[in-house]
Amino acid sequence: MHALFRGISVIPVLTIERERDAVPLAHALFEGGLSVIEITLRTAAAPGAIAAIMRELPQVTIGAGTVMRAADIAIAVHAGARFLVSPGLTPELASAALATELPYLPGVATPSEVMTARALGICVMKLFPAEALGGTAWLKAMAPVFPGVAFCPTGGIDEASAAEYLALPNVPMVGGSWMAPKDAIAAGDWRRVRRLAERAAAIGRREAA
Repeated sequence: MHALFRGISVIPVLTIERERDAVPLAHALFEGGLSVIEITLRTAAAPGAIAAIMRELPQVTIGAGTVMRAADIAIAVHAGARFLVSPGLTPELASAALATELPYLPGVATPSEVMTARALGICVMKLFPAEALGGTAWLKAMAPVFPGVAFCPTGGIDEASAAEYLALPNVPMVGGSWMAPKDAIAAGDWRRVRRLAERAAAIGRREAA
């Protein structure tokens, strides 16, 4: 997991409605400096989108998000996903995800869920929905209680708030969709996506410095 996400501060979280958008969208994000992408399994086009990007753009690391059942994990693995992300955590889901030996970010929202994930040997978790749960205040409160645990907040994060999250010592990366607006994808405005990706990547570099 550390090798996969080393140097990564911003992860686009994408819901792709049309499979034909997948490769040009991923290419625009990659050209903008974002090389790790999460595609949520919320649409019928998602598995094909993951497979297409893996085939056409091997330099882009693709993960599957909104993984909620063992069947979702099988679909993600078959499509070629290189990491798994879920909105929550159940024993059955965690067992199936960890059995793949792919990096797995379970969603957590409470201290009890953090403890459950840590007991499974997981030290990097997804905080979801971050803004609704209290955002940076929640993360600051958790830092002294759970040393060594890192969080990737997603849910309600935008360009303005991303830097606030990345400034926290227990937040190495954030996830969001602001750099890939739905209207830009629908219009095939890949230049706009690239510009937004460049700005998002710059946030990560600035915080890393």
